[in-house]
Amino acid sequence: MTKKCKWMLCGVFAVLFFVSVVLVTCVDVADVGPQGTEVGMSTVNKAVADAIGFNETIYKVSDILGYMSIVTVVAYAADGLIQLIKCKSLLKVDREVIALGVLYLIIFILYVAFEFVVVNYRPVIMPGETAPEASFPSSHTLMTCVVMAGAVLAAKSQIASKKLRTVVQVACVAVMVLTVVFRFMSGVHWFTDIVSSLLLSAALVFAYSAAAEK
Repeated sequence: MTKKCKWMLCGVFAVLFFVSVVLVTCVDVADVGPQGTEVGMSTVNKAVADAIGFNETIYKVSDILGYMSIVTVVAYAADGLIQLIKCKSLLKVDREVIALGVLYLIIFILYVAFEFVVVNYRPVIMPGETAPEASFPSSHTLMTCVVMAGAVLAAKSQIASKKLRTVVQVACVAVMVLTVVFRFMSGVHWFTDIVSSLLLSAALVFAYSAAAEK
């Protein structure tokens, strides 16, 4: 796939994400959430939420899987720091590692931003809490998909051993898929929270892939 195509796909998924934001803020908005909180696409979201319910065990498992993303971020950050110390110049650090660093920064900014700009609240009040929390988009899904997909792409140039590279890539894909499935099945997010996270994740991954390409 050419670099131009990657940027185009990044744009397509970014537009689809913004369309999803418009849908959940303007279409079929109703107070179907806990404590009368409103949610867009309420008919679909309420039907899915009622069918799934809340499962605390699955939620905790998805949280544990999320720690894999943090470990991955730390590993690549350490790699970049070691390269920087050895080369004594940011320009000599691998392009893929620098691009990953920028990608991680963007994820962090988005994570913080959506904590303050609340689009939807969770369909359930979490154990130990007394008020609903922000849930759009699913930051857990976003972080895991972007970090793990980025790791899969970066492994092509960062891991010399074909066997080890394959193991790492398969593990990353497995963690990514399981996290999305478990997060959805835990019932702590509306259906549109997950879908929108996947759209935003795809946009960011294609942007990283294009930016990292030499």
